[in-house]
Amino acid sequence: MSGAILYGNPAPGLTDIPPGATQVSPLIPGSADLAAMADGSADEAVILAPPGVLERDFVLAHALRVLKPHAALTVLAPKDKGGSRLKKALERFGCVVSEDARRHHRFCYVERPEAPASLAEVMAAGGPRLVAALGLWSQPGVFSWDRIDPGTARLMEHLPPLKGRGADLGCGIGVLATHILAQGEITELAAIDIDRRAVECARHNLDDPRVQVRWADVRRMEGQVTGLDFVVMNPPFHDGGAEDRALGSAFIRAAGAMLGKGGTCWLVANRHLPYEATLNETFAKVTPKVEVGGFKVYEARK
Repeated sequence: MSGAILYGNPAPGLTDIPPGATQVSPLIPGSADLAAMADGSADEAVILAPPGVLERDFVLAHALRVLKPHAALTVLAPKDKGGSRLKKALERFGCVVSEDARRHHRFCYVERPEAPASLAEVMAAGGPRLVAALGLWSQPGVFSWDRIDPGTARLMEHLPPLKGRGADLGCGIGVLATHILAQGEITELAAIDIDRRAVECARHNLDDPRVQVRWADVRRMEGQVTGLDFVVMNPPFHDGGAEDRALGSAFIRAAGAMLGKGGTCWLVANRHLPYEATLNETFAKVTPKVEVGGFKVYEARK
């Protein structure tokens, strides 16, 4: 490989993007895997740094590993989402950093050192691992990577045994899918997530011939999965760190399109999220099952 790499999608005009840059964000289906790229193979990198410390440092370490010596690295982040800590993070690797600030972001500019420090240590700390508390593979940066999300836990508590063909939308590392496969008479299960890291972990965790794990954006799968008996989901409601209620509504409509007549969607959501209108528009019958611990669980029938 030669040329440039790009992690994330900076807002238009925020920074210069090298022409032809290879996208390496795991949250963009079809992107390249930064961790799989060869050492010293890239000429330039632009990184919109993720906010989590382990995730951010993992990305920076791999970017430095992949860059050729003295190649240019630009790292940026919103000031309130880790931007103020970028300089210190890069200095840990032995980088000499210049920085500036504009449009509520902090920008750091470095040349890749001949021998960056601490790369192996940082890549190991942010890499995939078996999480003992879960008994599942996961990775920092994945949603609820080292614990069961409370919403998912509430949904599992109230799900009846399911049957037939189904899908887990936004499956993560496979916590909910593991529960479903153990409890119900499942013939097929599509486990779908937009995060490549989650998908790769789910493939470890859901080693079952009934399961197809797919790296995809649920909102852009029209006609690809149809005629299902059930869908389960704890839909996301943040995009880039900001609350986006349209995400959950899009998941609800996608579930409706995937289900056959009489099929059922089981959904958990934070109590404050107003999904009722979309549920009633999409399904013939919507039944609130429980409201507990700040969450609400719905059964919606096609």
